[in-house]
Amino acid sequence: MPESAFASVAHDTPQIAAPLPVAPPVAPLIAPPVAVPATDPIAAVPPPVALVAPSAPAPRDFDRWSHAQTARLTGGISGIALKLAFEDWFGHLARNPAGQAALMRNAVQRWQRLGRLALSIGAASARDADAANDASATPPDSRFAAPEWQQWPFNLMNAAFREQEAWWLDATTGVRGVQPHHEAVVSFAVRQWLDMLSPANFLPTNPEALALTAKTGGANLRQGLRNLMDDAARLKAHGPLPGTEAFRPGETVAITPGKVVLRNRLMELIQYEPAGGAVRPEPILIVPAWIMKFYILDLSPANSLVRYLVGQGHTVFVVSWINPTEADRDLGMDDYLALGVTAAVDAVTAIVPGQRIHATGYCLGGTLLAIAAAAMNRDGDNRFATLTLLAAQTDFTEPGALALFIDDSEVALLEDVMAERGYLDSSQMAGAFQLLNSDKLIWAGIRRDYLMGRRAPMSDLMAWNADGTRLPARMHTEYLRRLFLDNEFARGRYRVDGRLVAVTDIQCPIFCIGTEHDHVAPWLSVRKLDLLTDGEVTFLLTSGGHNVGIVNPPGVPQRSYRMLTRAADGPSLAPDDWLAAAPPQDGSWWPAWNDWLDAHSGAPGAPPAMGNAATGFAPLCAAPGSYVLQP
Repeated sequence: MPESAFASVAHDTPQIAAPLPVAPPVAPLIAPPVAVPATDPIAAVPPPVALVAPSAPAPRDFDRWSHAQTARLTGGISGIALKLAFEDWFGHLARNPAGQAALMRNAVQRWQRLGRLALSIGAASARDADAANDASATPPDSRFAAPEWQQWPFNLMNAAFREQEAWWLDATTGVRGVQPHHEAVVSFAVRQWLDMLSPANFLPTNPEALALTAKTGGANLRQGLRNLMDDAARLKAHGPLPGTEAFRPGETVAITPGKVVLRNRLMELIQYEPAGGAVRPEPILIVPAWIMKFYILDLSPANSLVRYLVGQGHTVFVVSWINPTEADRDLGMDDYLALGVTAAVDAVTAIVPGQRIHATGYCLGGTLLAIAAAAMNRDGDNRFATLTLLAAQTDFTEPGALALFIDDSEVALLEDVMAERGYLDSSQMAGAFQLLNSDKLIWAGIRRDYLMGRRAPMSDLMAWNADGTRLPARMHTEYLRRLFLDNEFARGRYRVDGRLVAVTDIQCPIFCIGTEHDHVAPWLSVRKLDLLTDGEVTFLLTSGGHNVGIVNPPGVPQRSYRMLTRAADGPSLAPDDWLAAAPPQDGSWWPAWNDWLDAHSGAPGAPPAMGNAATGFAPLCAAPGSYVLQP
């Protein structure tokens, strides 16, 4: 999300508030009528006419409207949730005198280290050098890695800042009695303030920016100002990020040849043309998340997973979701199952008859696909030959950093925001994902664009990331409450067509992929699937994050993965034991997955036709279709 309030993760523009609506009228308090004798002359007087129009909102609707206006001022953050977290932390810290004393000693020790560093500046003796090293005992920080930061007074500034960060980490964690969620929220909020106040973010305290300013005669600052004005104009006009115009779906990205063979109100189904020669008989159906546009899996040709699979002799189908508007506010999880997964499976079965399907889901699309697989097997439908989940969670007890934005108070506020619009805007999700790694995703860009006057070159993945989508209000509420908050699927309480499904209902072989640095779906959470099913599970852990780890073509240096298969009914290993038993292997995971698919497939044969007009799935238009182009 957020992968929520969102996501979070992944992934990565400030929200522009819509004009405030006119406040609805408030009903005056009118006392109930009192019975009077018929002879009373007052009884003949007609009752007062109500001053409220019949269309006036109910009190609950007015509450939701007022909450939505408040959310605009707080960036969608629940002030009540934040207040409760800080009260919990401060209240427990205040009643721990020994803990307070320890923090005071901690602060004194850090000030002493800074004092030794200040005294050692410019000294040449070994003793003073040792003192300087002792004063730099805090972990290294990439913000201060440049040589300029090792010169006075900037070395003292960055050391003081790192000591302050370390002290606040000690102060906000490990306080006995504080709820873990509240502790994480407080620590996260404090880190946001510290990231904002870093000396690297300001010209007078950033030696790299000062040196560049001196070298260029201020040209970097002039260019930075132009960048700022350009960004402000784009933001006001709701324009795209600079450079994204070079990556247009159907022109430079999402150009793998194919046809749209099904279109309904929720999705288009794309069938890709064979690359030539024989193909495996079992088709691959890919269901991406609807919080992203599908072409993350079909970027430029060198980064396209779809093109790679087609080139390896697979028939590939991909779902391309609609970008919802206010008219789609009532689309729910059941609609995404019926109009999305089930409709796609029926179409693939009609186009490639008699063959089972390699079902593949990415992120939230993987969660939905796992639910569909469980429901299908529950009903005796065995059309899935295998199930592959790419960075997708089936258990949400430990959803990672996104849990910071998901509790009852936050979800209630989010519901009130969506009730007004009918959807969750992509900018809200992007903002949440940026906060999860604010220094790299927010402040580093500000330093580069405005202080240094440099633009990062746009890439296909960055352009895709800026091409956000909206989420229907009903679906997002159901997703957050039924999965994130109540964890219904992992607990066997999720209902499809009115009947329960559980992860244990999935019986086909599973290939599950986690990424090492995933803020949206942490690999430890993704791997919980291994504990929830009795079937064969191959778990693969790849380098990279939620997006880069999946967009991982062969030939890219410094990529690696680990992979291990647990046989059906075999024992599940603890995470550390799993890491020890699965040695790292260099390269992309794509070939390893292709080998696994081949091992679960039949002998290659003639490719199927494009679509099947006789069964109602005639090709409608060329890939990438029309839904992916919706703004």
